[in-house]
Amino acid sequence: MELKYGDITEKIIGCSFEVHKFLGNGFQEVIYQRALAYELRKAELNFFREIEQDIFYKDLEEPIGRRRADFVVEGKVLVELKAIIQLEDVHLAQALNYLKAYKLEVGLLINFGSKSLTFKRLILSTPD
Repeated sequence: MELKYGDITEKIIGCSFEVHKFLGNGFQEVIYQRALAYELRKAELNFFREIEQDIFYKDLEEPIGRRRADFVVEGKVLVELKAIIQLEDVHLAQALNYLKAYKLEVGLLINFGSKSLTFKRLILSTPD
């Protein structure tokens, strides 16, 4: 079975492993974000970093807030970075909420804070 945007997510994950291999764990999230931006450029992936998105509630016309995703790659894959000891359910929920807000189907939650790089591939399924 072929994964949706598997070619893109594979490159992003490869870039993330390269960053973790060089830096290891123990830095702030922004350090990993800058290093990953460098690797994504080297991999010739187009991306936007920290683009703001309005958050809407039900039928309200005005946004109730804004959120910045770490990366949106090739306009298709949301990438959320963490630099913590281990990912928890709240981080997955947060990333899934960002997928909804950005109206994207595929995301990666990548954690640079553990001894080994960890990541979760997220798919936002839309009801038929």
